Amino acid sequence: MPETTTSVFAQVAPPSSPSRNGAARNTSAITSDLNDAIEFVRERVVNREEVIEQIFLAILIGEHVLLESRTGVGKTLLAEQVFRMFSGAQCFKVQASKEQQPDTYFGGLLLDELKQGRLIHNTEGSLVESEFGFIDEIFDANDYTLRALLSLLNERELIRGVQRMQSKVHTVIAATNYLRLSEITEALLDRFLFKALIHPDKDAFYQYKISQQYLKNLGNPIEPPNKIHYEDLAYATHIVRGEVPEYQIQTAPDLVYFMNLVVRHYEVQRNRLLQERPHESHLRTKDFYISPRTQAKSLDVLRAIAFLHGRNYAERADIPKLHLLLCTAGVAEEKALFQRSYDTLVQLYQASSAFDQLAALLTLEDVLARLRHDPTLMSKSIVEIEGAPTKRSLVTWAKETLGVADASAGHKRRLAEGFLQSIHPSTEDLKLLKAHLDQEIKVVFAGHAEHF
Repeated sequence: MPETTTSVFAQVAPPSSPSRNGAARNTSAITSDLNDAIEFVRERVVNREEVIEQIFLAILIGEHVLLESRTGVGKTLLAEQVFRMFSGAQCFKVQASKEQQPDTYFGGLLLDELKQGRLIHNTEGSLVESEFGFIDEIFDANDYTLRALLSLLNERELIRGVQRMQSKVHTVIAATNYLRLSEITEALLDRFLFKALIHPDKDAFYQYKISQQYLKNLGNPIEPPNKIHYEDLAYATHIVRGEVPEYQIQTAPDLVYFMNLVVRHYEVQRNRLLQERPHESHLRTKDFYISPRTQAKSLDVLRAIAFLHGRNYAERADIPKLHLLLCTAGVAEEKALFQRSYDTLVQLYQASSAFDQLAALLTLEDVLARLRHDPTLMSKSIVEIEGAPTKRSLVTWAKETLGVADASAGHKRRLAEGFLQSIHPSTEDLKLLKAHLDQEIKVVFAGHAEHF
């Protein structure tokens, strides 16, 4: 995909990985296949670039997507066309209704077991044994059924009475014409980390393009010339989750810390907007909340973006693309607000050299964490303890001031305290971090007072 498009994906050449037959396969082929699939769906489903990118990103990290729109805008076509791009995977499809029971999704109950008072589902062909799922009009399902789906969607486990079994579910796309807010549906919404609001196309040009596609295919999904095998997708998912030791995508500590600051700033701004404009139709909750699980998944998204750009590290410029996870695709105001949160903090940190200060403070935090985890390091020189170097390296500072020859605990404490005091934070966030590290020094060296 050309660099000038809005896509987060790019043709790349990452390292090699095992193929299905055990031979080495260059993972650039997986990336190329993903980009081809995205382009194919973009051509088939007109003017839905952002939500298509969002869906493929969700599939890459193994999460679920909720599509909301009025009737007739092509939610079903979009979901079916995306799933049609993969082979070697089973796809479960259902239209929800209030009359349905959990066995619609888990398989019928075994009568012999039921006679014995046990609820055991025959899961063959059900959502439990499917890699992909499409649930149309999901909020038409009753709360009892939705509650039963929670563990399947989150833990990938069927839990019904005495029956417990692991599920094959990788990604579910759900569609709805409306949101039904309750305690149960709030929990369900948290399972769908990626959300999109799809607006009907009123632009004459896009209506013409949609008509052209309809004349070609009568509104049906079509078979792509090439498909991505599910095992290749699953391998890529393991990579972006950090589960492949030989292919680690690095996320530097200062990048992760700054990312969390941006996410928190965005959350505060969203809630401020809710307070100021509660009447607006798309602001439909009392408060905006980013759960710890969603914030943790931001790291998977960063690794996925890096992977798809041929890098084995995430970079600061990837952070604005988290709008695909943290914002509702199709709500331009949310995306713009997240971009402003990022721009505000970047400008603040660049203007005050705060990025260097953050890296230096986290260098000290890493050393303290190592000492706390392994007390035997107390007898070693600081040179043997410090991890990756930074512009404001603790070792460099030690050489310029106290020296590094003394390996005693007392020397290390004086070094840590002196290094911390040499940093004068330029933001409130960094002042708070410095205060935390001051307390951490006291905790780490508490048992070594006899050496001072």
